[in-house]
Parts: sequence; C-alpha cells; structure tokens
Amino acid sequence: MNKIEIQDETIEIVAKHINERNNRPSKIPIITIDGETETPHYFEIVPFNQIDNSKSNFFAIDGSYNSQEFYNGLSIGIYTAGYVCYNLGKQIRLNDLTDPVILGKRYFPENILVTNEQHKEAMYDELLSLNPVKKLISFFEDEESKIFGFDKDSICSSLSKLLSFCQEILEWALIYEISYLPIVQKGDFILRDGTLRSNNIKQVYLTKLAKLIKEKELFLVAITKNSPIKLELSSTFKKIDSFLQDEYKIKYPFKTKNPRWQKLCCWYEVSDDILISAYPEAGQRKDFNEGTIESITKSSMFAKKSLTGGRGFGIFFAARLDYVEKLQNYDWIIADLNIFDVIPKIETNDKKRNIDTIKHIFIELTRLTQEHYILGYPFPLVEAHNFVTLKNDFKEEIVKRVKFSLYKGQRMDNVDIENLFLDIHDRF
Repeated sequence: MNKIEIQDETIEIVAKHINERNNRPSKIPIITIDGETETPHYFEIVPFNQIDNSKSNFFAIDGSYNSQEFYNGLSIGIYTAGYVCYNLGKQIRLNDLTDPVILGKRYFPENILVTNEQHKEAMYDELLSLNPVKKLISFFEDEESKIFGFDKDSICSSLSKLLSFCQEILEWALIYEISYLPIVQKGDFILRDGTLRSNNIKQVYLTKLAKLIKEKELFLVAITKNSPIKLELSSTFKKIDSFLQDEYKIKYPFKTKNPRWQKLCCWYEVSDDILISAYPEAGQRKDFNEGTIESITKSSMFAKKSLTGGRGFGIFFAARLDYVEKLQNYDWIIADLNIFDVIPKIETNDKKRNIDTIKHIFIELTRLTQEHYILGYPFPLVEAHNFVTLKNDFKEEIVKRVKFSLYKGQRMDNVDIENLFLDIHDRF
C-alpha cells in the first residue's frame, strides 16, 4: 500500500495554529460582574440525590444518515431523526409499540434506493410528505422553495447533501411536533444536538419557530461538545478551572455537606470577538502562513446575535455543567439558547439579558449531566443519539434484507444479487 507523504512544513503550520489558539491569553475576567453575561457566573450543581426531583419533561432530538454506493451505480441512502423523553429520571414511552426497550419516536423514509436523479428527487418529495415536515411547512405558511436556503436541484446534486438536508429538516420538524404533544407542559426542555442555526432554513422562518416555543413557555437548547468556539476559549477554560480548583471552591458556601457532591458549575455568554474568530467565513480574513488575522467590521452570519442577517435564533454560551478535576475543557460544552429567552425584548432592540432565565436553564441542565461516562453532557442527548444513529451494522442489515427479498420474492440468481451489491473498494 502506498503511504501518503505530507510535508513536515504543513504539519508544523497546523501545529503552530493549534498552539496559538490554545494558548492565546484570555481577556475574560474570572470574577463575576453583576448583570454582565459575558463574565463567568458560578453556581452549585443540583445535589446528586435531588437530580430526579424536577417535574419537567426533558426531550432530546437527534438525527443520522448513512449511505453506501456500489460499483454498478446502485446506492442505498438512509436518513432518520427521532426523540426521547425523560421525566423524574425515567424514560417515558412516546410511541404505540409494544417493544419494552424502544420507547422513543423516530421516522424513516421508504425511498432508500438510488440509481438515477429521479430517485433522489423522490427522496426529497417524500421528506416533504412526512407528517412532521408537512405540519412545519404549514406553520411557516409559505412555499418550501421560499423557506429553504437552496433550491431542489442544488439539494439533490449529491446523495450526501440530500441526506444531510433531509435529516436536518426532519429534526426541525420534530421540535415543532414536540411542542404540540399532549404531555408537554410549561417549563419543559427540548434539547437538540448542535446549534439553533441552519443553512437550510432561512432565518425568518426559524425565528417564527423560536417565538412559538417561547410563547408555549418551553426551553429550547442546542448543545455540543464539538465547536470551534472551544478552541478559541481554551485558555479561558484553563484559567477558570484553576481559579475554581485552587481558590473559589475552598471558600464557597456549599448547601450540600457531602464532599463528593460539592461541585461548582459555570456559564457565560460568548463574546462577539470570540465568535468572529471561531466563525470567520464572513467576519474576517485569516492568513495561516503568516499567522495573522485581519478583522472586518461585518460579523459572521452564523455567529450574529440578531433576528436578521444571521442563520438562526441562538445565543452561544460556554458552560461547565459538571466538574472533573484535571480534564479542563473536556467537560465544557457550548450551549445555544433561544434568543427570546436570553433577550426577551429583542424585537424592540432592547438588548438587556434575562439573567434569571439563563440561570434557571443552566441549573436545570445539571440534573442531566452527572452521569460519569459523559462528563457534563446531558444524558438524554446521548440516549437520543444511540436511539437514531445509523451505524455500519444497520446499513449492512438493510443490504442483507434487500438481498433476501430479491432471492425469495424476486427469484433472482444468487450470483447476480451478490454482484449488485459488490463494493469494488473492498476488492483492492
């Protein structure tokens, strides 16, 4: 096998860039300034023996897609999205199945075969016919050609782009579906993996969804451990963690007397300069070879804190919702909060933050983050991920079932069936 040779200079440039980002001096103070959300706010985690005492429902949404192309132009493409719900620490049933294990609700397409462009168009059309998506588009009160950020031909130009699009649109539709479930009550949480932003749905329509969620007094939060913001804030994380471990924790008046449960959490709003550095596509120009950054006054559409000119309706926060000594930025997450929760009067251009609501959201999230194997990440999102992920064995299972159906129902020759699903890359 030929070994790919990458020049040492290339590796050194990458290493230099990472090192500069990781060790950039932090400009964020470690002391809380009252009323300033861009400074760290510290609070005591919900005691472990009280984490299941909330009456709120905690919904979690995730999606997945997978595909396989075979040597003769035959492809199988699958996407899915679904959600689970926890109440009083236990998962509750959302479907009408009798399965004792599968309690969540998810959606799959019927069109998974692709041999030509018409098959991709059929997958696109089927997405629009799925009940949750139909209801979301009806709520937006406009044609899908105006709602979506790209036209049908662009979306269907490649199978991966189409599947990614279908998964994301279905996830947004499930947010709308959950908001109308009979079991939903004021104060419930809807968690989404990722952000409250999108390239596929225009901002004006997402903002309408955000207002609906706010009017129903639900909390919609998107959370991720994987974000370019974390690299920009790496030195700040280390600075805060050292302060908590060496100084603040020693003198903090914990309510709980159990030393094992004495944990301090933290949240703060991500500032504009960090957002511009993390999402530079419209906000700045980078010269990696020279190691310089030239800032431009226009901010990134993805990072903009506004109802217009952006990609969605979120306000980014960095938060640590559990504490594991010495791991530092591993147990920090990036949370995207509904802008109407953070800035209630944003429509009148009043930028005052609702700190009480922000505090409530983060302390409630600590009820979900004390599982040792996920380190500060809400466990319902982990369960939602496990519930919907289309792993390789799932893809293999689909192929096996199609092969069996061809053999049993269509009476195809076994050799012909195997040749249909030959992956040519496995032979070389």
